[in-house]
Amino acid sequence: MRKLVVTEFLSLDGVMEHPAWTAPYWNDEIAKFKGDETDASDAMLLGRVTYQGFAAAWPESKDEGAPYFNSVRKYVVSTTLDKATWNNSHIIKDNIVTEITKLKQQDGKDIVVHGSATLVQTLMQHDLVDSYRLLVYPVVLGKGTRLFQDGSIATLKLVQSQSISSGVVALVYEPDRK
Repeated sequence: MRKLVVTEFLSLDGVMEHPAWTAPYWNDEIAKFKGDETDASDAMLLGRVTYQGFAAAWPESKDEGAPYFNSVRKYVVSTTLDKATWNNSHIIKDNIVTEITKLKQQDGKDIVVHGSATLVQTLMQHDLVDSYRLLVYPVVLGKGTRLFQDGSIATLKLVQSQSISSGVVALVYEPDRK
């Protein structure tokens, strides 16, 4: 069974929206953390907004992650998209929880969710998240979409932590399913 991994860039106050504010902190340690994540996965699950942003940026990118992002199988959850033209993309329109549960039951590596705030809320509500890989940045933004929104309830166990020299903290949590 595959694991569903939510990966996010977060401010200290939990904001995950428009993470351009992370760029000054990028270094080799963060690149390794993200590289380990991509090495362990063979699929991405994205909401429509994140998918469209990635599809606009990655195909022309010369960034070191471009080969992965452009070739990996992508599942986009959307009730409004009619086609997904970015290489190796597939739309999930209906029965979202059932379809994602089926994906998790397949053989393969991890399925990684980047960004996709609305989708992540649905995944959390249906206990489909197996791991949270969080990079927490030393900034407070004061407003914006948060990973754990009002009303979110979760009991998590810390399975990995790493202090990054740029002031970022890498945290990996798993749900504490008793």
